[in-house]
Amino acid sequence: MNGFNYTPTLLGEDISIRPLRENDFNGLYKCASDKKIWEGHPATDRYKREQFEYWFHGAIGSQSTIVISDSLTNEIIGSSRYYIEDSSPNDISIGHTFLSCKYWGGVTNSQLKQLMLNYAFKHFNNVWFHIALSNIRSQKATQKIGAKFSHEGISKLTGKPELWKFYKVEKGAYIRAF
Repeated sequence: MNGFNYTPTLLGEDISIRPLRENDFNGLYKCASDKKIWEGHPATDRYKREQFEYWFHGAIGSQSTIVISDSLTNEIIGSSRYYIEDSSPNDISIGHTFLSCKYWGGVTNSQLKQLMLNYAFKHFNNVWFHIALSNIRSQKATQKIGAKFSHEGISKLTGKPELWKFYKVEKGAYIRAF
């Protein structure tokens, strides 16, 4: 679709993103094994190895998952994904994002979303974020990067119809909130 690469390599000041590879499992699981990451998330048990393995195989199969690394240490600190959601087939979405707790509350999420939004807006006019009703932390983080709540709607992001909060960033209104 319009030359868009779902797994770009992008470099920021403190982080870099690149395509997820099979050999990233241990580094990404080291980050994801922290139970606190998944509190408030629909998959509250993803910190367990067997649950993470299931997620990881789906992430590899999606061919649209990226890993986030600390540029100073090269340590994998999280993951995210570009995807198309059924209700907005002409727009791109960013989601399935998690970061190591060590990187919460600072500039990392802002840098990540800035890199991803800047890249997305070279190809799309709108970027969507779909967040579970229970995931208050992600809802607040999404608003901090300039996304506006649009509506609640049903989506099959997890393979079954569920109610999600839809947040949108429009290219024309994109103002860096970093």
